[in-house]
Amino acid sequence: MATTFSPVSHIRSICYASDSPRTRLLFPGSGNVGYWSASANYVKLRVAARGFSVKQLVVKQPWKKRQVQMGVFRCATIEEIEAEKSMIEKDVKERMEKTIENVRSSFNSIRTGRANPAILDKVEVDYYGTPVILKSIAQISSPDASSLLVQPYDKSSLKAIEKAIVSSNLGLTPNNDGEVIRLTLPQLTSERRKELSKIVAKQAEEGKVAIRNIRRDAIKSYEKLEKEKKLSEDNVKDLSSDLQKVTDDYMKKIDSIYKQKEKKPTITVYE
Repeated sequence: MATTFSPVSHIRSICYASDSPRTRLLFPGSGNVGYWSASANYVKLRVAARGFSVKQLVVKQPWKKRQVQMGVFRCATIEEIEAEKSMIEKDVKERMEKTIENVRSSFNSIRTGRANPAILDKVEVDYYGTPVILKSIAQISSPDASSLLVQPYDKSSLKAIEKAIVSSNLGLTPNNDGEVIRLTLPQLTSERRKELSKIVAKQAEEGKVAIRNIRRDAIKSYEKLEKEKKLSEDNVKDLSSDLQKVTDDYMKKIDSIYKQKEKKPTITVYE
């Protein structure tokens, strides 16, 4: 730290002050008293001396400038870091579970063996100006292997339900008798069944892609914590390894659901 006084010979030594506001300074041998006033980048030192002129001294603080350039970061607590990790892990599992549900729902729209009310799960009805799921306003049952019965809770909605089924591209012709709606599912050819088997395989692969994307998002979140100095490189590697195990487990779940679907003797789908 460079300092200049006039005259310098009157001061034998200086006791350097700490970096706290207005720390008292003593100058041995001279009886002078000064004060150190800390500001953001500069410190002004005032010296009162008897018998010589007083010259204001401005002392630069280069370390302050470096602190501003580098930035001052508050270290995250262990609890905060663990909370962020837990939040990422929770989000991963919730999204992966949702993906499994979506795969099952897609498979349910593909009938194996007999008629399944689930093929109407995606049908939306314009109920008094509000789109609602069909099964929320009607009871759907399967009286036999090739037909479905739709019984609305409100009979005035029969026409709206009939219109929704026709426009859903399910390939079904509703029979409205004023009380209920009957649906007869036609038989499919062996060629069509092969095509539908391919659709099932495609849906399974789409589920796996979704699982991989969730894993990718979690890795990015871990890397962000590493950049923020909240996780070390080794931490990220360990967490990524654990994440891969979770990903593999959910991949196996999709494979299991797919194999169960393949084992069915016949496949009929209405998309």
